[in-house]
Amino acid sequence: MSAKEAIEKLKSVRIITALVTPFDENGEINFEAFPKLIEDLLAHHTEGFILAGTTAESPTLTHDEELAIFAEVNRIVAGRVPLIAGVGTNDTRDSIEFVKEVAKLGYIDAGLAVTPYYNKPTQEGVYQHFKAIAEASELPIILYNIPGRVVTEIHPETVLHLAQLNNVIAVKECTNTDNIAYLIENAPADFLVYTGEDGLAFHAKALGGQGVISVASHILGDEINEMFNDLEQGKLVNAAAIQRRILPKINALFSSTSPAPIKAVLNHKGYNTGALRLPLVAVTSDEAKIIIEKIEK
Repeated sequence: MSAKEAIEKLKSVRIITALVTPFDENGEINFEAFPKLIEDLLAHHTEGFILAGTTAESPTLTHDEELAIFAEVNRIVAGRVPLIAGVGTNDTRDSIEFVKEVAKLGYIDAGLAVTPYYNKPTQEGVYQHFKAIAEASELPIILYNIPGRVVTEIHPETVLHLAQLNNVIAVKECTNTDNIAYLIENAPADFLVYTGEDGLAFHAKALGGQGVISVASHILGDEINEMFNDLEQGKLVNAAAIQRRILPKINALFSSTSPAPIKAVLNHKGYNTGALRLPLVAVTSDEAKIIIEKIEK
């Protein structure tokens, strides 16, 4: 898929769910849990999926496991919504080889490439890293700026510099409203700006952004969809009321390292997403009880 085709496909996509990876009691991927989870997400306004991203515990997924997840989700989704695959690592050469391999699958619409972690590159290094990935194959690339997890930030000017590349089509921006507003104002017209912070979904959309790449949409898809609809229809008071109502729930979902809280809620709801892989651990039973109470309030 070309960059232009991917942009056209994503222009109507406002809610992208960063999908969790279900595990069984032995810590292996529970492929049997995917169909019900995915079908319910689609029924509640998920309009695209991030696969093998942070929420999927990608640092503990093997190469083959990631490819198996891509194949299974593609089988279930069957072309109904776009699929975006996590393709970035802190090794540029490895990222290039993986993005080439994923592009050959033929059913992935774009690749999500995270800022290099641990290496702590300069902004020039960040630019050259993403440029190399974007030029390595025809798979369109979405930048993933999440300094809270990787230390290094993609500065707004670096994002804008990268946005000039033909194959860089969007950013998942996990910083603040100032950066989101600056990018929306100054990026090319066809460059898509998503927030990766659920708590800023209202702000990003109101500022003119595309939408949200979300964890909370696992359980709050209806509310986020209604909020976005109200914003698009000029019903600011109604949209703001929804934001106020769901914000405590979103905060509960990030009260411990993600995806531990959302997995606790999904397990409570019967989706059998299981535990987490070390070094991440599940929330305690007391923490889970508090989280679930806030979600169901």
